[in-house]
Parts: sequence; structure tokens; C-alpha cells
Amino acid sequence: MKTHHIRPRRILVLDDEPVIAMDIESVLLDAGYEIAIVTGRVAAALSIIESGACDAAVLDANLSGESAAPVAAAMTARGLPFVVLSGYAKDQLPEIMRAAPSLEKPTNAKLLIARLDSIFDLHQA
Repeated sequence: MKTHHIRPRRILVLDDEPVIAMDIESVLLDAGYEIAIVTGRVAAALSIIESGACDAAVLDANLSGESAAPVAAAMTARGLPFVVLSGYAKDQLPEIMRAAPSLEKPTNAKLLIARLDSIFDLHQA
């Protein structure tokens, strides 16, 4: 894990599948990240972004039929990086998510952490 930042990065986890969300949370905590929120609701995610309580996000593209595109748009508008973790192929994602780093579900912990670490490296460059 990278240790060049002063405080642990706060990650918003947006996934409507509780088992997957808990898995992601556990992986992030083990890697030294803090959790801003784990939610399956767009409104809760938008509230956290608006409050400034997250530094990045792991976003599922589809939340029981509701698109996570508004969350990706809010992250982009604030200049915050995010990783898309989805069962969709890149070309099936909402347009706002296509340029973001993405991983297919299921993914492994090392790959998720490597992707998160890399978005922070790119964001600091």
C-alpha cells in the first residue's frame, strides 16, 4: 500500500449487493483505507460526495435497476477519482463511467487495491 499521503483515503463504496459491498469494505480496510460509507443507494452516495466526506469511490454501475451515473457525474464534477466495479462490459457502462478505470465482477482484492492506488497516483501527478 502507498504511504505517501498524510491521512488514510476515505472511500465511498456503492454496491447494492450486501455480500459484495461487505467484501469490498473488508478489502479496503485491510489495505489501510477508511470507509466514507457503504451504501446501495444513489441518494446516500450523493449526500456523502456533497459533504466532502470521500476522496474516491468504488462504484457498481447498476443498483437494482438504478444507474449509478449521477454518482459518477458528481465525483467527476468535484474532481474525485473512482473505480467502476461491474458485471457490465466497458461499452455497456453509462458514458460518464467509460473513461474511468474499471474492473469486472468478481475481482480479486489485490487488483482492486492496485487500481485504487493507481488512481490516487494519477490524481496527484
